[in-house]
Amino acid sequence: MREMSVAEQRYKAVLAVISDGRTVTEVAASWQVSRQSVHSWLARYEDGGLEALADRSHRPASCPHQMGVVVEVAVLEARRRHPGWGPRRIVYELAKAGLVASESGVYRALRRAGVIEPGRRRREQRAWKRWERARPNELWQMDVVGGIGLADGSSVKCVTGVDDHSRFCVSARLIVRERTQAVCDALELALATHGVPEQILTDNGKVFTGRFNHPPTEVLFDRICRVNGIEHLLTKPRSPTTTGKIERFHRSLRAEFLTDATFSTLADAQQRLDAWVSAYHTDRPHQGLDMATPAERYGTGPRRQVSTIPDRSGPDWVARKVSTVGVVCVSWQQVSVGRHRAGERCDVHVGPDILQFWIGNELLRTVPRDSTGPVRNKRPLGGALTKTPRTTN
Repeated sequence: MREMSVAEQRYKAVLAVISDGRTVTEVAASWQVSRQSVHSWLARYEDGGLEALADRSHRPASCPHQMGVVVEVAVLEARRRHPGWGPRRIVYELAKAGLVASESGVYRALRRAGVIEPGRRRREQRAWKRWERARPNELWQMDVVGGIGLADGSSVKCVTGVDDHSRFCVSARLIVRERTQAVCDALELALATHGVPEQILTDNGKVFTGRFNHPPTEVLFDRICRVNGIEHLLTKPRSPTTTGKIERFHRSLRAEFLTDATFSTLADAQQRLDAWVSAYHTDRPHQGLDMATPAERYGTGPRRQVSTIPDRSGPDWVARKVSTVGVVCVSWQQVSVGRHRAGERCDVHVGPDILQFWIGNELLRTVPRDSTGPVRNKRPLGGALTKTPRTTN
């Protein structure tokens, strides 16, 4: 017994209605289909005969949202010229050229062309807000990145810094070696150019901090921050995601500037790096800023100016650490500068008649100098002082 095809079975159901005079309800019950299916077979048979009863694609004849040929060609051309661009960046660039496309449409076009490998697409939740500071120069993230090759086979490093609020690059200074003076020169250049931030976040590198030395010391980077009233924040050890914005900047730097790049000299590399940073600020939209440029977000408002480091290395200057009760002891005198200053470094100018207590560039107190203290067991101002009880007759 030959098995009937689907078209033949539908044809028998149509003949049962047309020739035998059975109702659509009876035929639908016999064939175990819905009445709408029987009505559809009757209409298709009337329009095209037996051939119209065969299975056909469920694909719609037209799609009003289908991407046009011109737009799809522009999408593929943009991706070919800029392999690092994703759907969101391509949509942004097409809009500037007057072409309309959606991110999902661009993604499917790239999939059809084989540019993007099939896989699960990671979708960012629009309700999720990226953590950032509220205004420019509230926090800078700074780091040192290497791998910049020169023609002679050597490599140099770059002191980088970005503003946390705007992703604006505040430092991109090439150095031959990662040394304290070179890193601090880059910091002072950034402060003089872009103003003084409230905080700077770095890792625990020795060029940035001496808090983990034995004993702890104040390195030049810490001192520049202290003099300018900058709070120096450190990341948790082995936690690079804390400085995620500067690490993301390094990724863009490597992909867009350092890929297959070799520079003849350090000056040539710095000149080309400055040109790339300028384009990064003004021409390159940032997806983390809703496609605004870092320069637009950073703005041109007033900035706190850098303070010069006063020379406090003379014999009339001493450094003390504020005690837990807010007291500084110098020249046999105990002077309170405030309990809230506990643990901070205080520079004291010891004059002939007065004592001036400074933290950074802030003058805390000026008090008369007590010159009636004991003479014996005195040590130079820079040495440790041990208070000797006064004797009474």
